[in-house]
Amino acid sequence: MDAIINFINSQLSSIRVLDIIDVAVVAFVVYKLILLIKETRAEQLIKGIIALFVIAKVSGWLRLYTINWILENTMTLGMIAILIVFQPELRRVLEFIGRNNFFNKSILDIQDEDAKKVSSEIITAMSSLSKQKIGALLVLERKTGLNEIVETGTKLDALISSELLINIFIPNTPLHDGAVIIKGDKIKAAACFLPLTDSKLVSKELGTRHRAALGISEKSDSLTIIVSEETGAISITENGEITRYIDEDTLREILLEFYKKVNAGFLAEWRTDNERK
Repeated sequence: MDAIINFINSQLSSIRVLDIIDVAVVAFVVYKLILLIKETRAEQLIKGIIALFVIAKVSGWLRLYTINWILENTMTLGMIAILIVFQPELRRVLEFIGRNNFFNKSILDIQDEDAKKVSSEIITAMSSLSKQKIGALLVLERKTGLNEIVETGTKLDALISSELLINIFIPNTPLHDGAVIIKGDKIKAAACFLPLTDSKLVSKELGTRHRAALGISEKSDSLTIIVSEETGAISITENGEITRYIDEDTLREILLEFYKKVNAGFLAEWRTDNERK
């Protein structure tokens, strides 16, 4: 017993502060990676890879040489396969790192008074469209540039106003079909095409407009507002997640925080705060 205690003490005495920091950093990175791949295609693929690894080890212990040889050679090519299969997720991770660079300067250089005015104009437009059950799709740009999306539509570069937003989405008008891209207090473009989400977890009752909103939120740090033409309900997407049935007060709170905070993740914080109440 004394020998065991002495061994443990000797091991503990050899641990440096840098070792603790090292382990903490690795644990934090792994935790963030788990959050990034949670409820995505990568989650299922990683489970499959872990299962193959376990089977390979078990086959080795049981001396199932043929199975073991096949699995071990398959795992040898695993890194290349991971780069190919996880390409969208790896891109998402790199974009996440880039967006959270401490040296990045906010693109939303907008004063509090202007933020309140812009938020009020958007809320007025969304409320009016919601009551009329007119579909709408607004993408609010953060740090990730959306110039590629802007190029697919009609450039406007106009100041935000509720009247302009309402007129854009009136059915059968030239710009009603597609998304409006907003940067700061300007409408950059209208009738833009957005990438659709590939997620299989999306509810079947959600249409193309909601899938497009989820798609752009998966590929950028934008905040997207959707008005359903079937129900008139207002929804929001951010970071690949959708929150439905947003009322005016909640939308105002989210928009004001959006213009105050350029760091991604406000919607997640808002959900957490509401869950605690």
